[in-house]
Amino acid sequence: MEADELLLLVARGDQKAFEDLYGLVSGPVFGLVRRVVRDPAQSEEVAQEVLLELWRSAAKFDPGRGSAMSWILTLAHRRAVDRVRSARAAGEREQREAWRAHHPAFDQVTEEVEAGLEREWVRVCLDRLTDLQRQSVTLAYYEGYTYREVAERLSLPLGTVKTRMRDGLTRMRECLGGVA
Repeated sequence: MEADELLLLVARGDQKAFEDLYGLVSGPVFGLVRRVVRDPAQSEEVAQEVLLELWRSAAKFDPGRGSAMSWILTLAHRRAVDRVRSARAAGEREQREAWRAHHPAFDQVTEEVEAGLEREWVRVCLDRLTDLQRQSVTLAYYEGYTYREVAERLSLPLGTVKTRMRDGLTRMRECLGGVA
């Protein structure tokens, strides 16, 4: 049987016809794909995708528009070109990302410098607090404790911790006022 007849049978779900069609077209499909893709492993993968597509979309074949072999090789060529374009695009994306990783944007450098300066100002301002204020603020804002947990850790009444923290944050705001 020829590819045209086999493809029409495959469109009806005939597995035996697909086996025969596979044997008839797998060589030409792989050869065409190999010429476009060049990489043997990628070529095998693309050829298998094309042959699987034949099984799924055999009903789309219209014998009035051309031969089955032309239709199949057109599918193979399109799939191979798509793979080459996809690989090329992926390579270009990787190159762009590698370039960006080694060449940070000016704004990124500026932001990192500013963040470093802000951290330094916060350290300076924290050093200006009383020990209890600094401990309370540090436990709450850097270690994530609640007011109640800070009070328990420092063995102080909750009201005292709240007052010290409020006073400490007021002093921090005044100290950081020139920076913020």
